[in-house]
Amino acid sequence: MRPTIGFLLALVLGSFALTSTQTTADNWPTPPATVAPVPSQISGPLTGGTADHSKFEALKQPFASGPEVTKACLSCHTETGQHFMKNIHWTWERRNPETGQLLGKKHLINNFCTNSRGNEGMCAQCHAGYGWKDENFDFSDETNIDCLVCHETTGTYYKTPNSAGSPACSVMFEGKPAIDLALVAQSVDLPQRANCGACHFNGGGGDNVKHGDLSSALKHPPRKLDVHMGEDGLNFACTACHVTKSHVWAGSRYEIAAKDHEGIGKPGQRRDVATCESCHGLEPHPVDSLAAFKRNDHISSVACQTCHIPEFARGGVATMTDWDWRTAGKTRNGEGYHEHGYTQGNGEHRYTYKSIKGDFIYDENIVPLYRWFDGQMNYTTIDTKFDVNQAVAINDFTGSREDGDSRIWPFKVMRTWMPADLGNGTLVYNHLWGEDDDSYWGNYDMGKAIEHGMKQFNLPYSGQFGFVETLSYWPITHMVAPKEDALACESCHAEKGRLEGVEGIYLPGRDHNYWVDLIGILAVVGTLLGILIHALIRLFSPKGAKH
Repeated sequence: MRPTIGFLLALVLGSFALTSTQTTADNWPTPPATVAPVPSQISGPLTGGTADHSKFEALKQPFASGPEVTKACLSCHTETGQHFMKNIHWTWERRNPETGQLLGKKHLINNFCTNSRGNEGMCAQCHAGYGWKDENFDFSDETNIDCLVCHETTGTYYKTPNSAGSPACSVMFEGKPAIDLALVAQSVDLPQRANCGACHFNGGGGDNVKHGDLSSALKHPPRKLDVHMGEDGLNFACTACHVTKSHVWAGSRYEIAAKDHEGIGKPGQRRDVATCESCHGLEPHPVDSLAAFKRNDHISSVACQTCHIPEFARGGVATMTDWDWRTAGKTRNGEGYHEHGYTQGNGEHRYTYKSIKGDFIYDENIVPLYRWFDGQMNYTTIDTKFDVNQAVAINDFTGSREDGDSRIWPFKVMRTWMPADLGNGTLVYNHLWGEDDDSYWGNYDMGKAIEHGMKQFNLPYSGQFGFVETLSYWPITHMVAPKEDALACESCHAEKGRLEGVEGIYLPGRDHNYWVDLIGILAVVGTLLGILIHALIRLFSPKGAKH
């Protein structure tokens, strides 16, 4: 096999990279592992805190409910309620200024548990509030805000569904210990990874089901799993990157800065984004070698995550890759059942079938899909028309080499067969959770559940339901590996390499052009020949001679 320019460039640059790694292994931005006791999590500019809430008299009382705790919190934090009610964690709603689409969990359909609208009694247990079970929830009442879910640190606080649901499902929270609200109220501090993870690690119905790069493994991760969050490394809390201003966080899947043109900004840390560049700058690699120079040159077209997150669903916790609602509803002796069929890296068993949801496929240590991405996600909403005979992108993305805002990003791909209105060519609101006879999680009648869900919101429904294949794409941005585990040149600059499907570029090593390859080979050979001649001159010159 004839050598390509990519192979030869990788050979030369690899020697420089080796030298660079040896000389800068202990330097920022990748921190060294430590053996010291685990410090407190770093929470960005708010690190520290000025109050011990266990000393507050307002919290030294028995509380009968969460809203009572919130009232005590607001007695000191008088403006926080108004600030927080602008947060998407509260509103579950956002209108995209570019597309005009009304987004957020309050409206969207996903290809996991399908839809939260109409199922708030169950789904809104991950809402940062109390009591949202139907359309009558009061979003203007700040005492409905749940302060504890983000701020308690005992690990004993939990949330249950806001309504009982079918008797077939109500058993899932039986036997939970009572919450000592005074104890958890007095423990409040800046949010920790476990606080954010209570919902974000379990999105989609289970640990790491949805995102692929957010799992319980990040509660106490080693540096090897995530160089920023590792307890033997920087030990970042989520808010170290998702910087907060007036209880509104930077960074959202509805507003992604795929290519940060500003960098660190002045003065100091920015609050408007959660990009790598906002901390590491636009030239993050110390320029001490040709390889480092070329790595910085890649920043304009390759996202940091592409090289520094070689695989996702690491750390022993699998992610779901396929979900088939077509097989849901099977029973044994008239009762629903579930089956374990996958044992993940940490030894825990995962369900591969549930009567209420269908069949699942899991995977770990997954190589992402790589594509151009400009930060714009486009969503198929309840009123979007589509061809039911083709795969439907629940959330798709845009990007190209030419637009100036795109870079090559890594994605998780989720595939799901899910219910749809075949007559109208739209997705449907499926009534899953409820105490009535129409809820699917109780009667296993998909037709009745869909009819109820669509009628509840006055939406057109043909009465003809079936299933469509859907895809969704999730940008990968967590589980950042240490730099010694980042991708090497040949991972991409090779035939059948990671960037095989990326269009719009000529990639040395992957692509071939006779004249380009020839010129590259001559240049590399000439360089190596020059080095060899210089070495021979030094070897055979008289000792002390100048050359």
